[in-house]
Amino acid sequence: MNAVSEVHLRPHRQPTHLGRLGLFWHRSRSRRALLNLDARQLDDVGLSAEVARHEGRKPFWRS
Repeated sequence: MNAVSEVHLRPHRQPTHLGRLGLFWHRSRSRRALLNLDARQLDDVGLSAEVARHEGRKPFWRS
């Protein structure tokens, strides 16, 4: 388990109705959003900039 998987920003479901393509799209969008959080927002969700960068730079096909 990593730091990001321990943070519960809000309940969300991965898109199961779109299959693998939808999952990849969801990951890509979520990771892009993570990279755009400012320091205050990262603090609100309990993440360091380093962890956010690490998770945000993962390719969409990696979980």
